[in-house]
Amino acid sequence: MSSKDSTRPPLRERFRYWFDNVMARGTVAVMGLLGIATLVFISIVALIVVVFHFFPPREAGEGKPTFFEIFWGNLMRTLDPGTMGGDQGWGFRAAMLIVTIGGLIMVASLIGIISSAFDSKVEELRKGKSRVLESDHTLILGWSQKVLPIVSELCVANESRKRAAIVILADRDKVEMEEELRIILPKKTTTRVIVRNGDPMDLTSLQMGNPYSARSIILIAPEGSEDPDSMVIKMALALTNNPKRPEGQLNIVGELQNERNLEAARLVGHDEVSWILTRDLISRITVQTCRQSGLSGVYTELLDFDGDEIYMAEAPELVGATYFEAQLAFASSTVIGVVRGDDVTINPLPDSKIQKGDLLIQISKDDSAIHISEPGTPDDSKFAALTEPKHSRERTLILGSNPDLPIIVRELDEYVVKGSELTIVSDYDLPELPEVSNLKLVKKRGDTTSRSELDSLDVPSFDHVIVLAYKDQLESQRADAKTLVTLLHLREIGDLAGTELSIVSEMLDNRNREIAEVTKADDFIVSDKLISLALSQLSENRVLSKVFDSLFSSAGSEVYLRPAELYVNPGESVDFYTIAAAATRFRETAIGYRIASRMHDSSEAYGVRLNPVKSEQLSFSKGDKVIVLAED
Repeated sequence: MSSKDSTRPPLRERFRYWFDNVMARGTVAVMGLLGIATLVFISIVALIVVVFHFFPPREAGEGKPTFFEIFWGNLMRTLDPGTMGGDQGWGFRAAMLIVTIGGLIMVASLIGIISSAFDSKVEELRKGKSRVLESDHTLILGWSQKVLPIVSELCVANESRKRAAIVILADRDKVEMEEELRIILPKKTTTRVIVRNGDPMDLTSLQMGNPYSARSIILIAPEGSEDPDSMVIKMALALTNNPKRPEGQLNIVGELQNERNLEAARLVGHDEVSWILTRDLISRITVQTCRQSGLSGVYTELLDFDGDEIYMAEAPELVGATYFEAQLAFASSTVIGVVRGDDVTINPLPDSKIQKGDLLIQISKDDSAIHISEPGTPDDSKFAALTEPKHSRERTLILGSNPDLPIIVRELDEYVVKGSELTIVSDYDLPELPEVSNLKLVKKRGDTTSRSELDSLDVPSFDHVIVLAYKDQLESQRADAKTLVTLLHLREIGDLAGTELSIVSEMLDNRNREIAEVTKADDFIVSDKLISLALSQLSENRVLSKVFDSLFSSAGSEVYLRPAELYVNPGESVDFYTIAAAATRFRETAIGYRIASRMHDSSEAYGVRLNPVKSEQLSFSKGDKVIVLAED
């Protein structure tokens, strides 16, 4: 015997190895093996019946059954045990009993295998591991609480689309994500929301979302990550640098926390990714809103899809007309700027000309509502006497601190006049603050929820109050709870002093906003909500990134709420054509108004009305404001 034969495994071991390999191939292989075993078993019994003549009694003249007849009868008995009820002859009965018992065992095994396979498939589907075959869908990569308002907003945006779909791919339990989404989804939405479980930074998992057939992709920083920016940048890298990606431009929107990561993110995303600096955006809006009551309501109206939004539309009929004439040419939409090539200009000069190929930036309820009408005629007899807005020193109080504080201080210093004062009170150590040129900084360590501490600050003497959430020191619900307690104290302090405090507060959880409204604070900044709105808007229209950069920056034109008496005489009935014309005297664009008597009514959008019908007659009282775009 050769050495090769001596090392050959025995037949029994080789059979066991073959059997293990077949069983490991899955359900189909096991079912095939069981089927073969069944056929062999009933063939052996049929052969025994034929060889030993275990035939049932037959009538005179009937021939003996063939092997194939016995084989077919055995097969029927394995599937239906009741078939043997009429069998005759003890030899035949014994053979058929063996077939029936064997059939019961094999059929039960087959049912068990099929049931197990079905359960496994259902479990696999529940885990969300299959690839979606959608196209022209919105793909959201990653999961945080921002996803919920994003999905809600996109459902509103997709109401006019017949087969809209949103696909979410995140490294989180699929069932848990679906349960959270089910709470916020509109009951009659036409948008299908499909959830898949997978790592959005992994090329294989990424294919489950069918990203290269998506109309837009939104990158969300995962919750609880120590370095969220690196994870979002890696998602962008997996999308843009995939060697198997097809030709074509991707439309990607992503969020970043720190500005220092923006350069690396741009190198990865090139011109396919629009980035939103979340901390920077929230800080800018906080500063702008603290100085102007009602401004957060304006921004919310501009950013969400429910109501008026920003659109771009070409108007060849207005080529050669001035920007002011373009404002008067639309009765139900408001022109706020011009897109010329890659340049976006918000609030251009009133006499600047509209050129061929220009897109007009407009606020409208829907793009279908944008159409040119008969130009209105302003009544300049109702203009107020021309007086420039006054600028004076401001005193601002910040209660609380977080990593956004340096950005807030820097932005506030750019807005206020020299000699203004900023007092910061915090329970915790302050981060390093930037150098300032217009502000006088006063720093204090104290409990921002303590009534005695707040009384010692003489809160009514401040022009503006900002309440920041301790989002790095406390978890979100505890941080919001401290903010709510502080707001309740501030409300009572204002009531006792008989004054209306100008307060802006930061809420981390949008569900706490309704609770906070009982404090009658002027504005509430809900961080995740505003970022979600901005991401949703940019996913539908990338050009809006430049519009937002201008609106939310201290450079260029921003949104201001000016006293109505600067534009028209109080108590007189005027239309919005007249208000728009009055605003051009200050090189401003009027986009709406705010009624002071409704500033605490959430059902009336806190008195904010954007893009009013220009023919509508209005009468302003003391405290009412006109909302304008202006350089200040």
